[in-house]
Amino acid sequence: MHMKRPVNCFVVAMAVALAGCAAGPDFERPAAPEATGYTPEPLSVQTASAEVSGGDAQRFVQGMDIPGQWWTLFRSPALNALIERAFKANPDLQAAQAALRVAMENVSAQQGFFFPTIQANYQPTRQKMSGVLAPTLNSNATIFNLYTGQVTVSYALDVFGGNRRQVESLRAQAEWQRFQLEATYVTLATNVVNAAVQEASLRTQIAAIEEVIKSAAELLELSHRQLDLGAIAMSDVQAQEAALAQTQAALPPLQKLLAQQRNLLAVLAGSLPAEGSGDRFDLDSIQLPLQLPVSVPSKLVEQRPDVRAAEAQMHVASAQVGVAVANMLPQFNLAAGVGSISSSAAQLGAAGTAFWIAGASITQALFAGGTLLHRKRAADAALDLAGAQYRSTVLSAFQNVADTLRALEYDAEALKANARAERAAFRSLELVTAQVRLGSASRIALLLAQQTYQQSLVSLAQARAARYVDTAALFQALGGGWWNRPSVASGNGSDEAARPAQ
Repeated sequence: MHMKRPVNCFVVAMAVALAGCAAGPDFERPAAPEATGYTPEPLSVQTASAEVSGGDAQRFVQGMDIPGQWWTLFRSPALNALIERAFKANPDLQAAQAALRVAMENVSAQQGFFFPTIQANYQPTRQKMSGVLAPTLNSNATIFNLYTGQVTVSYALDVFGGNRRQVESLRAQAEWQRFQLEATYVTLATNVVNAAVQEASLRTQIAAIEEVIKSAAELLELSHRQLDLGAIAMSDVQAQEAALAQTQAALPPLQKLLAQQRNLLAVLAGSLPAEGSGDRFDLDSIQLPLQLPVSVPSKLVEQRPDVRAAEAQMHVASAQVGVAVANMLPQFNLAAGVGSISSSAAQLGAAGTAFWIAGASITQALFAGGTLLHRKRAADAALDLAGAQYRSTVLSAFQNVADTLRALEYDAEALKANARAERAAFRSLELVTAQVRLGSASRIALLLAQQTYQQSLVSLAQARAARYVDTAALFQALGGGWWNRPSVASGNGSDEAARPAQ
C-alpha cells in the first residue's frame, strides 16, 4: 500500500504548527536601573595610603573592565596555581557542570516533540476462535497463529505553541543553570583567595606574637637574675611570668584558626585535609591590586551571575504561563499506520496481508474541576514571584557593590590608623623595656606596654588582610569578569562549561 496521503497530512500539519502563534506572553528582559552611581555621595578617586607593606593607595577606575582571571592581579603564582587546581577538582563546581549538562539534555529531549513519533511493532499471538462470535480463517481452523507487523506514525500538532513554550522554558532553565555555574566559578575563586589571605594574615599574627613571646621570655630571664641580686621583688618576677603566660595563651587560638584555614584550602582544591593544599601563603607574597574597576551601574545587571540567573527564572515563569494557556486550548493529533497481518510469519508482507490506518483527533477539555484554570493562575502567580525575586536580587547586588566600595575606603583608613598605632606601641614598648632594665619603670607598665603592642600587631595584620579580602569581594560583587573567560569570550562558553574538568 502507499502512504502518500498520510505523509501529505503530516507535511500540512507541520506547516500549520510552525505558522501558529505561541500562547502566552513573549518574554521581555527587564530594563536596567537608571542609577548613575552606587553610593549616595561621590566615590573617592583613591583610598588612603599607609607606610606599611600592602598600604599603597588603591585607585577607583570608572568603567574599567574586569579580567576573566581577576585573581592573577594579586601577583601570586601559588594562588593562581591553587585556583586552577580548584577549578579542576572541586566537587561543587563539578556538580554545577553536571547540572548544566542535565538542563541542556532536557532541552534537547523536549525538542523531540517537534517531530513525529515513529514506532515499529511485531506481535505474534496464538488464538482460538469460537466461530460464533468471531470470524475464523479461510481454512476454518479455530486455533491458529497470527503474526502482525506494523509501523505507526503519530504527531501532536503544536498549533498553539504549548511545546514551543515548554522548550523556551527549558532553555531558560538551562540559562539559569549556566549562570549558576558561572556564580560557582566566581565564588570558588573568591573563597580560595579569601582563605589564602586569611592564612597569610594568621601566619603574620602568629609570627608577631612569637616575637613578643621571645622578648617577654628574655625579660623574664633578666628578672630572675635581678631577683637573685636582690634588685627587684618576687612580685615583679611573678608579674612578668603572668605577662609571658598571657601572651603565650594567645598563640593556640591563632594556630587553631591557621590549621582550619589550611584544611579549608585543601577542601576547596578538591583534596582531603590530610593531603593538604601544598602551598603556604604570607601577606608579603600577595600583592594588593592598585587599580580597582568600578563598572557602570547599568551594566551590573549584565555582569552579575545571580542577577542573570534571576532573569532566567523570570523567563522560565513567563514561558510556563504560555504552557498553561496552551493546555486550556484544543489539542490536535494525527496518527497513521501501515502493516501486515498473516497466520504465517513467512507470509508477512505478502500480497493481500497489508493494511493501513490514518486518522486525526481534536481534544478539548470541557470540564476538569477547574484544574487547568487554577494551573494558569498558579503560573501567573509564579511569574509575579519571579519578578519580585529579580527585583530583590538587583537591589541586593547594588547594595553589595556599595558596601564593598565603602569597605575598601574605610579599610585603607583603618590600616593607616593601625599602622600608626603599631609604630607608637612599638616605640612605647622599647622605651618601657629599657626603663625596666634600668629599674626606673614598674613591671605593670611593662605588662601594659606588651599587651598594647601585641594587640597592635594582631590588629595591623587583620587590617592588612581586610584590604585584600575586600578587594576580592569587589571583583566578585561586580560579577567576577566571567564574560572575559577564554571559553566564554570565544563563544562556546556553555559547551565548555558543561564539560567535566579533566
